[in-house]
Amino acid sequence: MRIQDRHAVGEGREQIEVVPESLDDLWHLTYIIEPGDEVGGDTTRRIQRNDDQMRDTGGEREHMYVTIAVEDTEFAKFANRLRIGGEIVDCSREDQLGLHHTLNVEERTEIEITKRWKTDQLERLQEAVEAAENPDVAIATVEEGEAYVHTVAQYGVEERASITATTGKGEYAQPRTALFAELTDVLARMDVDAIILAGPGFTKQDALEYIEEEAPEVAKLITTVDTSGVGDRGVHEVLKRGAVDEVQAETRIAEEASYIDELMERIAQGHEAAYGIESVMEAAEFGAIDELLILDERLRVERAGEGDWDVDANDLVETVEQKGGSVTVFSNEFDPGQQLKNLGGVAALLRYRID
Repeated sequence: MRIQDRHAVGEGREQIEVVPESLDDLWHLTYIIEPGDEVGGDTTRRIQRNDDQMRDTGGEREHMYVTIAVEDTEFAKFANRLRIGGEIVDCSREDQLGLHHTLNVEERTEIEITKRWKTDQLERLQEAVEAAENPDVAIATVEEGEAYVHTVAQYGVEERASITATTGKGEYAQPRTALFAELTDVLARMDVDAIILAGPGFTKQDALEYIEEEAPEVAKLITTVDTSGVGDRGVHEVLKRGAVDEVQAETRIAEEASYIDELMERIAQGHEAAYGIESVMEAAEFGAIDELLILDERLRVERAGEGDWDVDANDLVETVEQKGGSVTVFSNEFDPGQQLKNLGGVAALLRYRID
């Protein structure tokens, strides 16, 4: 994310002009922009004219700059865009004021966001700015007969390839090199800065030796890690052990995986932890929260007034921060976020027990 400009506009509001530079940045903006904000950007609109010929063609598209009062946002990951819908409140054509419009924000699209910024939103924006310096990482997990390739993004881990090959004995058995060859081809096509090769036993080392011989440029990017499983399970182990952190200064998902493991361990042992909005808010009021864990999707829903909490989400975050606690907003896209969702979307690591 690149910040082009920022300045106060009065009434406690600030306008920040940003340029998203990646799919991650568009995902961050989904949870920064909320209903009631004003977002401006270049766009096109189909303009109807009082002309029979124009009416037959449905009007013509015109380029214009519009500012909308946000009503909803949608992160279209597979379309590589963020859709922001709302009513036009400022536009070069007065006849368009009050009409509904959707801004399609893609990478390199400049937009201006005007709002009363919350602390966690400014922190998330800064996180996106700093993340631009992080290298892109792929995680390949391999064992006998199967291999998987995932990419690490701030919005989650995404599976890019699933490879199976029958090895061993039998009519349809193939040599192990067939599996290694296909894995090498996949990794060679990826545009990443580092690759973590993980898995149980010696298979990953054999795979690395194959890659070193057949694709030495790819092998230079590889670091190996021992895990007990492959696929999603293997990826979780890689993240939990901090292997990604060694090549990526700050990895949001690795942090979330560590926090959720710590939380589950504390809950199992009856130690300093709370989950569910009532218990967490009580702990916040006591000043007992060391780390608040809250799901991005839940935070957005509650802030929009569409949730079922009796507690104001902003009050919760502000109470925790005022009493010296930290806040981590989890991604709904990754397994730790799903685990947190099962606990009501909010939990906390406490300084001390309050029951």
